[in-house]
Amino acid sequence: MVTTATGNTGTVETTGRGAASDSAAVRRGGRGAPGPNGKGGPGGGGGSGGGSGDEPRKWSPDRYRIGVFVGLASILMMFTALASAYIVRSGLPGSVDWRGMSVPPFVWVSTALIVLSSLTISRAQKALRRADEGAYLRWLGGTLVLGMGFVASQLLAWRQLVAEGVYMRSNPHSSFFYVLTGLHGLHLLGGIAGLSYLLFFARAARSRAEAVFDAKRRTLTDVVTIYWHFMDGLWVFLFLLLFLWR
Repeated sequence: MVTTATGNTGTVETTGRGAASDSAAVRRGGRGAPGPNGKGGPGGGGGSGGGSGDEPRKWSPDRYRIGVFVGLASILMMFTALASAYIVRSGLPGSVDWRGMSVPPFVWVSTALIVLSSLTISRAQKALRRADEGAYLRWLGGTLVLGMGFVASQLLAWRQLVAEGVYMRSNPHSSFFYVLTGLHGLHLLGGIAGLSYLLFFARAARSRAEAVFDAKRRTLTDVVTIYWHFMDGLWVFLFLLLFLWR
């Protein structure tokens, strides 16, 4: 667009090249012309189009708690389905291949270990709330040892059954025993990994005293404690199901 003004002293021509350049810059995503308040216009650096992506995401403990509850819900549904199948199969009329097993001695040992481990991890959680670092590490380490002892005793129970000629295909009850205890053991290994991470996290905490770091450690301890108690309660349920409902 060209505007021509004629006066006594001559002619002045004004072109719209500057406006065209600003429009092109806006289309390219560059800095536009200043707005009325002095900030960048649409597409400019002063707008709201891209500065928010550089802000760090705020840490929230609720994400961890929600995540563990969602995971536990899925685990609960899986074991509920298997337990329902076990009850239905054991009550089939005319079934002649269902033969209940007696409790292997090592299963009693593993049950005692996992129940005791729930007590030790609760003590570790209370020690952390009191800021007793030494007691927290001791109780947490004790829980880890008990958890590994549970897995070892389960493997010994399987070995004992195999030595007695009781295999997974021997009868439906033994099949459910191996499947249910094996799945529980795999999920308990996840809890053992969480305990190991907490011990590693506790060593890192000695060199860092930030409030956010301490709050994160408390949240992680709470999450692992919830998971571990769930695994304990699940095992007690499986024990009663396998050896009382036969």
